[in-house]
Amino acid sequence: MSRVYFHIDLNAFYANAECLLDPGLKGKPIAVAGETRRSVVSTASYEAREFGVHSAMPVSEAAQRCPQLILVEPHFHYYSSLSQQFIAIVRSYTDEIEQASVDECYADMTDAIMKYAHPLDLAWKIQHQILNELGLPCSIGVGPNMFLAKMASDMKKPMGITVLRIREAETKLWPLAIGEMRGVGNKTVPLLEELGIHTIGDLANFKDVESLRPIFGKNTEMMIRRAHGYDDRTIVKEADSKSMGVSETFLEDVTDYDEIRGYFREMSRKLSGRLRRENKIGSLVSIRIKYYDFQIADRSRKLPQPIYKADDLFVQAMDLFDANWEGDPVRLTGLSLSDFASDEAAAVQINLFDPVDEQREETDKIMKDLNKELSSGIKLKRASAMLKDHN
Repeated sequence: MSRVYFHIDLNAFYANAECLLDPGLKGKPIAVAGETRRSVVSTASYEAREFGVHSAMPVSEAAQRCPQLILVEPHFHYYSSLSQQFIAIVRSYTDEIEQASVDECYADMTDAIMKYAHPLDLAWKIQHQILNELGLPCSIGVGPNMFLAKMASDMKKPMGITVLRIREAETKLWPLAIGEMRGVGNKTVPLLEELGIHTIGDLANFKDVESLRPIFGKNTEMMIRRAHGYDDRTIVKEADSKSMGVSETFLEDVTDYDEIRGYFREMSRKLSGRLRRENKIGSLVSIRIKYYDFQIADRSRKLPQPIYKADDLFVQAMDLFDANWEGDPVRLTGLSLSDFASDEAAAVQINLFDPVDEQREETDKIMKDLNKELSSGIKLKRASAMLKDHN
């Protein structure tokens, strides 16, 4: 029996989230970005995209293309809350979910779709539930595998529902520019075009496979199969994942060491919390550094004993970072843990009800909130009252 996969993508997520916070922005060309000259656009509304504004574009260039562009500071905690609600809605239909990012997920709807007389009724129901409950438009791609579902969701935005079958690859997939293929990055496109590969169909029918290996490496055969519409992947739920990680993408380049150190501290806390909830301990620590020019450095370290605590994760992450960072501006940092121990070993090591850890986490939260209050210019008296209430 063939599977039915949905790829659900929140349209212009950050921009639409900001419109929920300030309805006066709706229908206007806005871009979510920092305000410094080195900032880049994180997300642009569709009104701004009509002027050629897009993500990763420098704010200065975006303003030139769209003089009436409205810049909006991001509210990441709000985005995270909306993302959790989005996933909860999808999870009410199936447990087979793989969250790809804050604003998109894959879902195996093979069983869920059998309850509907018309298969697309389920996609329509989910789409409108997300819109009605969260106020967020989304596009849904439907396919027999994860690759085709993802490609389908990109075909109609916003609020599109698209089905893409393997037998339709030649007519719907092959005419697309090679840069639109999932897994082909901006730096790969010119290399493929030098070989005469301008469309997905060109890649599917390319005969000199060996000349593709310097570009795709071990993924060469996989990319050719996907160009033909085939994909062997299945949903990887977080609890079943072979690794667990967090990442932080910056709206502008970061070169300040203490600021980067702060991000790694926060990521260590987040990852530790997730590891506890999933009862995981691991012995392979990995970090990712994405630089201003989108070059990526992945570094790992095998530990003699598995870890899960935030302090241990932080120490290992900073050791890896210190050994590999040469001062170049950073766009993204990531931290992950893998090589998990058995559930029995994890249960012995992790005490889910450790009052010391709980108190430390609560204190960290209090101090974080307190610092926000102070930095916002709110009087010390009010900030002190917050701390008193927690005590």
